[in-house]
Amino acid sequence: MTETTRLDIRLRIDFGSAGSLGPGKVALLEHIGRAGSLSQAARELGLSYRRAWQLLDDLNHSFSEPVASASVGGVGGGGVQLSAFAKELIAAYRRVESAALNETRTQFGSLAQTIEPERSLKSRLRRLLTRRASKARKAPAARSRTH
Repeated sequence: MTETTRLDIRLRIDFGSAGSLGPGKVALLEHIGRAGSLSQAARELGLSYRRAWQLLDDLNHSFSEPVASASVGGVGGGGVQLSAFAKELIAAYRRVESAALNETRTQFGSLAQTIEPERSLKSRLRRLLTRRASKARKAPAARSRTH
């Protein structure tokens, strides 16, 4: 049985020095939109609340329009609402991501058939072991300088 190679991409859009938008921030916005809660979105994504807040704050400060607004707790607790601008960001990102994935599969589909799964696994293991060996060699030298 021949295994087909799965082609995938990770898209990040950089807005110069203002910031960036990638799969993590988009997923956070989508989860906030569904849950209405930053803490719930963070839990669902396996992020700390602090990290989720930092990502949301970064987005809010990257654009002249806010991506979300928070309401302070009360009887029902607080919450976070996405702005219309955030919904536009998500939709635009997903459209570009879909188009890029389709083009990637068109351009690289036949080339991906030449990948040998056994070799790629060996290659990954070799890189992992090389990195570990490199770190192990550097660690004693770093410790001896601190003593």
